[in-house]
Amino acid sequence: MTVSGSDPDERPLRPARYRKHRRTLWMALAAGGLLLTGFVTYLTVLIFTTPGVEALRAASTARPSVILSMDGEVIGRFSSEYQAPVALADIAPVAIKALIATEDHRFYEHHGLDLRRIVGSAWQTLQGELQGGSTLTQQLARNLFPQEIGSRRTLNRKLREAITAVRLERHSNKQEILEAYLNTAPFLYNVRGFEMAAQTYFGIPSARLDPAQAATLVGMLKGTFRYNPVRYPERALERRNVVLAQMNKRGVIDNSEFDRLKARPLGLDFKRPEDSELGQARHFVEQIREQIVDWADVQDLDLDRDGLVIHTTLDSRLQRLAQQAVSEQVADLQRLAGREWSQQRLTPANLQQAEAKGAFSYFWRTNPEFAEQVLRDSAEFGAARKAGVADQQAMARLQADPALVQRLRDDKTRLSAGFVAIDPVSGAVRAWVGSPDFGKDQFDHVSRARRQPGSTFKPFVYGAAIAKGISTAHQYVDTAVEIPLGDGKVWRPTDMGVASGAPMSLREGLEQSKNTITAQVMRDVGAWSVVRFARAAGVRAAPLDPVPSLALGTSPVSLLEMATAYSTLASLGQYRAPQMLTHITDRDGQVLARFDDEKAPEYSIDRDVAEKLVDVMRGVVSHGTGAALRREFGVRGDLAGKTGTTQNNTDGWFIAINPGLVAGAWVGFNDQRVAIRSNYWGQGGHNALRIVGDFMRQGQRGKLIDLSNSFPVVFRPQPEPMAQPDRPDPQDPRDPSDPDQSDEQARNANPESGSGLPMLPMSSTDRWRSDSRP
Repeated sequence: MTVSGSDPDERPLRPARYRKHRRTLWMALAAGGLLLTGFVTYLTVLIFTTPGVEALRAASTARPSVILSMDGEVIGRFSSEYQAPVALADIAPVAIKALIATEDHRFYEHHGLDLRRIVGSAWQTLQGELQGGSTLTQQLARNLFPQEIGSRRTLNRKLREAITAVRLERHSNKQEILEAYLNTAPFLYNVRGFEMAAQTYFGIPSARLDPAQAATLVGMLKGTFRYNPVRYPERALERRNVVLAQMNKRGVIDNSEFDRLKARPLGLDFKRPEDSELGQARHFVEQIREQIVDWADVQDLDLDRDGLVIHTTLDSRLQRLAQQAVSEQVADLQRLAGREWSQQRLTPANLQQAEAKGAFSYFWRTNPEFAEQVLRDSAEFGAARKAGVADQQAMARLQADPALVQRLRDDKTRLSAGFVAIDPVSGAVRAWVGSPDFGKDQFDHVSRARRQPGSTFKPFVYGAAIAKGISTAHQYVDTAVEIPLGDGKVWRPTDMGVASGAPMSLREGLEQSKNTITAQVMRDVGAWSVVRFARAAGVRAAPLDPVPSLALGTSPVSLLEMATAYSTLASLGQYRAPQMLTHITDRDGQVLARFDDEKAPEYSIDRDVAEKLVDVMRGVVSHGTGAALRREFGVRGDLAGKTGTTQNNTDGWFIAINPGLVAGAWVGFNDQRVAIRSNYWGQGGHNALRIVGDFMRQGQRGKLIDLSNSFPVVFRPQPEPMAQPDRPDPQDPRDPSDPDQSDEQARNANPESGSGLPMLPMSSTDRWRSDSRP
């Protein structure tokens, strides 16, 4: 007999609902497992893609290299951001305490993540009040790796931030984390770090921040735009007082100090970093960059991250004076030039009418071919032609745009200038202005531009004569000069008036910048002697054509070369190459390289020759073409110098020298088809001299320029009887009548030039012609 249920294969059937729940459970477990696996995989990927130890070390210590003036002012940096990293000890302690009290008061207790703060932040967020829970270490992680971590409020960012923060805490101590944070905290205006922020908003270093100022900067960290004290002072003041309250709560300040400080105004001394830096020293900074990049490559140094400090010879105080002189004097000359070219004839009676017609309007009316060429040379015309537009149609399209036409014309008629000041004792460059406005004209007119120097080249002619034994009292006759060039061509240099026929000494010829006398001196000493003298002085890069017209400065040179050559004269024959760098240190102040080691100067010109030549050049300033330096600008001291003007007033030059300083300027338009119209303002003695005079006057007033050093007293011989010195240099390897030179000589000869319309009554110097006028 079989008992029901005793069969082992027979089991009671389970309900279908149970089977369904079991399947659901297994599915849930499987889904959970997949999610867990995915999260672990995601977390693993995050860990491996989040910056590692080496990246943390590199980022936390990265500092851009900076370029300093000789007096310690930052004039450039190898970074797109304005940052001035400092050591923790160089930041006011109250600023550090304010930061910790407000942003992370348990900073010294956690290891990168503050769990209590995270929980509290989450609870506040659930209740509808958004609150951050990041520690200072987490914020530093974002500052160091903005691209890798991101800024959006996402789980991905928070996890990356947390991983990086933990790693930072494991491999850095608290002091290192604080220093890195204080140097990388972002502020507005592309400013990073408390040091640059203190300079930007309060005009002081971070070491001098008081509690209220520190609270203002700490308050901005919650939202730099929202709490910008410049744009939203009321909002920033309210936020500052919140920080002060936190400082009071954490014992940083007591109740009485809190009550006193919260009643204080913000007290800003705001200055944009680009304004505080020497913007017009940008040309000088670019020269430094070029010199330093190759050196850094050889040394395997990263200028963007290694925090090098590059020390230069530039004096920031003199640089500001130079920038001001160039800017103001060129602006005045620009207005004068615009007026002179506004109509056919300009008189005091129609000056107001000239203003109404517009600057340079007459110039463009009388130069239609040039006006058309300006359009053809434009990027807009090139783009239209590249797009397939026909030539005439492209030209018509541009001419139909009056704003474009005016902009292109303004660019062509914008007067430019260059200025440089050098210490002749050391060769150190003290000031360097490459153009009146770097934003509009990046071309460097100190070292890049080569223009004809005109009469500023004449001292080399007279120096060569003195070196050959010709006395400064030697007599020449102011008469028409004819110098054969070969092939029947003759060079006839003239001055602005009829030759007087009177005898003139060599000294008088240079003081009055007489072309006829200079040409005779050139004929007597030979072109090659002049070239050799100029090379010895310092004109060593520019090609110098050994032709007679070289005497009047027809071979283009740079202002830096001319100032260097005049520095050789100021140091009485000792040549020194221009020096811009002194030394480079690492972030800890250790010297990595020196560039100012004492080097014996090159005695390139005999001292006796240099003394006599400088003595002659004194007369240029005391009663010659450079007399306005004393008469109008009141510059004191023992000074020598030379003015220079080239054909049709294209270039104006003036260089002044003293045993302690050489200052030179060039004035002209970038396009040599444009020139100052009048023979008065077109002269270097009336345009470039104004820049040098303004610079020296302000420098003496501010006691920044000392011209008390004097040149030696030189015996001046009495005028000699008329005599003919030896003719062409017997050592000259080329014959002046060589037909191979004739074409060059003819091309360099100065032709006649037209007269202009002076703005002021003509002075005695206006009687000379415009071809290489003084």
